[in-house]
Amino acid sequence: MRDRLTVLIVVVALCTSAVAGVAAAGTDTTAEANHASVTFEAQTSGGHTVTVDEVTLAEGGFVTIHDASVTEGTVFGSVLGTSSYLEAGTHENVTITLDDPLSEDATLVAMPHRDTDGDRSYSFVASNGETDGPYTTDGSAVVDTAAITVSATVSMADGVVANDTVVVDRVELSEGGFVTVHDATVTEGQVFESIRGTSQYLEAGVHENVRITLEEPLTENTTLVPMAHKDTDGDGTYTFAESEGAADGPYTADGRAVVDTAVVTIGTEATVRFANQSTGGERVVVDEVFLPEGGFVTVHDATVTEGAVFESIRGTSQYLAPGTHEDVEVILDEPVTEGTTLVPMAHKDTDGDQTYTFEESEGADDGPYTADGAAVVDTGVVTLSASVSMADQTSDGRTVVVEDVDLAEGGFVTIHDSSLFAGAVFESVLGTSEYLEAGHHEEVTVTLDRPVRSTQTLVPMAHMDSDGDGTYTFAESEGAADGPYTYDGGAVVDTARVQVGAFVEMNDQETDGTTVVVDSVTLQDGGFVTVHDATVTEGAVFESIRGTSEYLGPGTHENVEIALDAPLEEDSTLVPMAHHDSDGDETYTFAESEGAADGPYVYDGGAVVDTASATVTGGMDGGTETDSEEDPMETTAMDDGTTMMEETEMQETDGGDGESGDGGSPGFGIAVALVALVAAAGLARRRAGR
Repeated sequence: MRDRLTVLIVVVALCTSAVAGVAAAGTDTTAEANHASVTFEAQTSGGHTVTVDEVTLAEGGFVTIHDASVTEGTVFGSVLGTSSYLEAGTHENVTITLDDPLSEDATLVAMPHRDTDGDRSYSFVASNGETDGPYTTDGSAVVDTAAITVSATVSMADGVVANDTVVVDRVELSEGGFVTVHDATVTEGQVFESIRGTSQYLEAGVHENVRITLEEPLTENTTLVPMAHKDTDGDGTYTFAESEGAADGPYTADGRAVVDTAVVTIGTEATVRFANQSTGGERVVVDEVFLPEGGFVTVHDATVTEGAVFESIRGTSQYLAPGTHEDVEVILDEPVTEGTTLVPMAHKDTDGDQTYTFEESEGADDGPYTADGAAVVDTGVVTLSASVSMADQTSDGRTVVVEDVDLAEGGFVTIHDSSLFAGAVFESVLGTSEYLEAGHHEEVTVTLDRPVRSTQTLVPMAHMDSDGDGTYTFAESEGAADGPYTYDGGAVVDTARVQVGAFVEMNDQETDGTTVVVDSVTLQDGGFVTVHDATVTEGAVFESIRGTSEYLGPGTHENVEIALDAPLEEDSTLVPMAHHDSDGDETYTFAESEGAADGPYVYDGGAVVDTASATVTGGMDGGTETDSEEDPMETTAMDDGTTMMEETEMQETDGGDGESGDGGSPGFGIAVALVALVAAAGLARRRAGR
């Protein structure tokens, strides 16, 4: 216990003295040789990401963004987001997604952190500061500070566009809104007349490849000015021009509209780019296709070069709007059964129905784009093996979803943590899917045998079923069976950022009916763990509450004892749920506020929960309450079995700001809908596994 408190005190001192020094100096901090340095400049942000200009790490690690409360000793609660693992050396323009989005201008602190346990996963908060602490110099943490203006950002690259459609590469909005494309006359004061087109309504957050249809087609190469606009009247409809600027005006920073400029060239010829790749036989990805008038990309086999125009068709994409598209997935109707050459071909939508009918119309409709009298194609060699794709996502720490898995001969998809890249082939295994037949699988849910407690990069890997028993034995056989599918000398993998805001674990237990124990809870922003009964799955969100913990600071808490508001009278199923302290008062007011405050941590649209069976035994003598009164400081146990001894007060002074990158604290209506759904899913999961 004393060791843990010492760790915390040292970290507080390091962070406080370092940030105070930087604030006074007003410049970047450069560490001693073989340590670390960081440069973090003032910038405008949509509140969801920030960019560290440069960071140098002697031994690899991370760069973490803290809010200014770190200077007041809020070491864990100040953490807003962390980069993925960074190799030793210098890295420029490191973009960091904030787990807790900013809602107002703020001064933030960039702090390089070590990877002390060598697993390439940042676990500083989840480990209560025992691992992955900051780089230091002269007894202080290495930091830099930056003033962040919360508004919006927009970026659009120079390049080829369709005459009536353009793509804005990236838009980040703090409160939702639109991106409007103006022509260059906007710089001459033609505010309304310069408008060429506007996106659909965009939620707050980061949006990539935003496609905008122009109201009037471009007639010549020109300069375009994408501009981020608010939805000031909250109706989800862009009315800036028709209201003559009274509604939906632009986001601003430093007194100016948030814009970018792009020099665009009107493209008249289609292009296709297709790289060599691995496939399980049923799915391929066309790297890039430009279609001036929209259409499709059709994948043919090599017999198309011998005149087998229709017979060579293996699969076709969904309809693609005019312009450039990247990473276009094509599911093959006729799977490949061996390594071969494929020929993606750009096709028009000649009948305008957005349905590909080239083959059934025997070439009368939807024929190929041509250039110099020939169809627009590319070629690439596909190797029969596997492919896997996993998107960034939120998680409860127990399950993740792999978007696409394509296996040539069946097998599994295994989730590894980032220590895989440090050589921990077996130790990095977190969980494996059920057996998957050969072919293409979508939305594969993997339950982790070893849950994760903090946001990190995970690695899905396609594995064979080499012994044909339908059971994954790669780790237990030490690699002798069920090894990975390979391509180009390496395992077939993808990577994805998985955000974990909270994790709760409660084992089946016996109780006298007055208290229960939640075995472990990790809260990235602090909060509470509330125990519900099973009626929460029937929509009794507030009525199902049986008891709530004291306030718990950010980090991991073990053996959290919860006194029940009313004793259990019979054996019951209990549902522990992680809750925010959204109002920062360190007092749980979820029920009395009817869900307006202190709502649950959420992932993928649902609450973070676990379930456990509570068996009521005799002897309700109130002994637990007496013990608590005798030693009120020992309220929450640490992961070595000792108690926290008011560690909450030491590591948190303000209780957090209530914001959360995992969806925040939902109101009453949202809570009712989400809590019940996910609690039901949790019950089903736990029952199936017992």
